[in-house]
Amino acid sequence: MIELKTFLAEISPANEAAARRAKAHWDNCAKPLGSLGLLEEMVIRIAALKETEKICLPKKTLAVFCADNGVVQQGVSQSGSEVTAHVTDNLAAGRTSACRMARVAGCRVVPVDMGVLDYPSTKGVLSRRVRNGTEDITQHPAMTREEALKAIETGISLAKELDADLLATGEMGIGNTTTASAVAAALLGVSPKEVTGRGAGLSDAGLTKKQAAIETALSLHRPDPKDPIDVLCKVGGLDLAAMCGMFLGGAAYRVPVLADGFISNVAALCAIQLCPNAKKAIFASHLSAEPAAKMLEEHLTLHPILQAGMRLGEGTGAVAVMPLLDMALAVYNESYTFEECGIDAYQPQQGETC
Repeated sequence: MIELKTFLAEISPANEAAARRAKAHWDNCAKPLGSLGLLEEMVIRIAALKETEKICLPKKTLAVFCADNGVVQQGVSQSGSEVTAHVTDNLAAGRTSACRMARVAGCRVVPVDMGVLDYPSTKGVLSRRVRNGTEDITQHPAMTREEALKAIETGISLAKELDADLLATGEMGIGNTTTASAVAAALLGVSPKEVTGRGAGLSDAGLTKKQAAIETALSLHRPDPKDPIDVLCKVGGLDLAAMCGMFLGGAAYRVPVLADGFISNVAALCAIQLCPNAKKAIFASHLSAEPAAKMLEEHLTLHPILQAGMRLGEGTGAVAVMPLLDMALAVYNESYTFEECGIDAYQPQQGETC
């Protein structure tokens, strides 16, 4: 059992000396300064996390946290809870969209059962069940505080156990855009209408039901916005709590973690509120099509690499960034220097930020 308060207190800030060395290395590559934009920034931030400018990320793993959400009973989703189990099976079999993309990116996919409804032990699925799905948040808190802590601790432990150089967070759980929107509304102090989208494709009537369910849950349980664990246990989900833990574990064990999209970013918000130093391990992959995505990006000041209107989930956005990061690292690690190519080094011009 992790003593969370002590664990979080031991997470150090980003190593700025390593970041400066990585930037100097970039600036010595024979190309215009800062010309790979956010990819350069990403590598510099990874150096600050790993505390070294020597960066190699051969072992990539996407952890897909799978869990059901009782709020589905309120008609907040186009699909029923049974779909969570079907997709979890297909993740194990390597057949989903994320699996196909991960294969191209050279990334292992590990589905993790955090609480899929009535789900049996299944080959290829890592069982870390905390409970058999969450409660309907319009009627009861999603889970107990102890269960939320257990889910967070699971994510922390997996950040080390999966033995990866680069992690990505994915999720699978029908109804989890509802729980993510509820958590976002509580933590950001905004109305459910501002952060709630159509998820996998709700009609106008479905969207109204979804917003009403979130309003009911927040009014009933009154989660404390200063306590992310209180918010998670009252209106969140097991997948959200586990992803929050993986971000915290990434910071503690110096493993960069790619956040997928809206749901991952809500979990990232929880992690950063629990431990501001956790931000050093969190890397935004893409700007989701969900309405709160831009709000979260601005609040977290994490800049996504892709803006492709993606909203599939499973970690697909995070996996899509991996080949771009590999390309950036190929330039970073293999590029010749200005001296080697016989030209004068570029110098920062007035007004440049690089």
